[in-house]
Amino acid sequence: MKPRRPRRWLRRLGIPALVVLVLLMASALANVALESREKATIPSYGERIAVAGGWLNVVRNGSGAGRQGPPIVLLSGLGTAAPGLDFAPLMRELHDFDVLVVEGFGYGYSDLEAKARTNENISNELHEALSKLQLRQPYVLAGHSIAGFYLLDYANRYRPEVAAVVGIDATIPKPGDHPVAEPEPGINWVKLLASTGLVRVAAAVAPGIFDPDSHAYSDEELQRMRTMMLWNLGNPAVADETGRIGNNAAALRGATYPEDLPVLAFIADEGDGRAAAKTAAAEELLKNVTLHQVLPLPGGHYLHWTQAGRMAEEIRRFLAPADLYYPMTWSFPRIRTATTTPEAAVSTATAAMAAGMP
Repeated sequence: MKPRRPRRWLRRLGIPALVVLVLLMASALANVALESREKATIPSYGERIAVAGGWLNVVRNGSGAGRQGPPIVLLSGLGTAAPGLDFAPLMRELHDFDVLVVEGFGYGYSDLEAKARTNENISNELHEALSKLQLRQPYVLAGHSIAGFYLLDYANRYRPEVAAVVGIDATIPKPGDHPVAEPEPGINWVKLLASTGLVRVAAAVAPGIFDPDSHAYSDEELQRMRTMMLWNLGNPAVADETGRIGNNAAALRGATYPEDLPVLAFIADEGDGRAAAKTAAAEELLKNVTLHQVLPLPGGHYLHWTQAGRMAEEIRRFLAPADLYYPMTWSFPRIRTATTTPEAAVSTATAAMAAGMP
């Protein structure tokens, strides 16, 4: 009996599959070689600080000497490849303040692996970094998106060191009472995709699809952000942080800011009808806070890409009372600010302070 010939369709399928596999392997090897060369030739930015058994990168707009007001510490949103560059427009607008961007584990030039990305670990790592920098206290904490979790956690853990909080379309933990299971290890599909080199190919063919929707960056900054996105995409620390969003939200159920801690909350009004709900959620979170302002601004989720000038103006106004810099002598007026429309320039509380209201 003659052996059966392989079916024609198997041959037709097998040859293209083999070609694709060879191309993917070649792309992956090229990706490794290019990344190695890039890291060897592109100078890093910032200062790396030994923290929690690893290294965190901190970007600062100066030494802080002679600058007005409290230092401002910026925390990025989830998966931002290069926070020190992403916040560049806002840092430039806040040139008269001592501004620091602390790149957490998995971000920028910080280590890409770390212990569990819980609220507690992230807050304690940040505190250790700021302590080692001997940052002048009290300082302002400002954070974008998922950093809203860490602002809330940190403000309650280290209240005496915080002068005020600024949220940039910050994520608010949703209420609930159901348990959340611990994340289980699984395949990191994002990292797997990045390792094939296909993302690099896409970035080379259409670099603009990965760029911020903003004209506030230089060509050099944009190129650096694209490159660092290729390096950091799908790294273990960010993958773990993503998997713990539900757990971190559950850990903050019922948490509020201390009532004497000033909070300024920028809300992105993207014109999709969600701004009202986000504003209401922010007001609910801050209802116990004596001095707070909720300010919707037109723009996308990354407000600091397009609204850096307006945000800097509002931050200066909100931090203007000298009492903010001296926590032992705070004497805020016992009034609560209302939600502010984009057209309103001064919050009720700030206006009252300017008028000398007791």
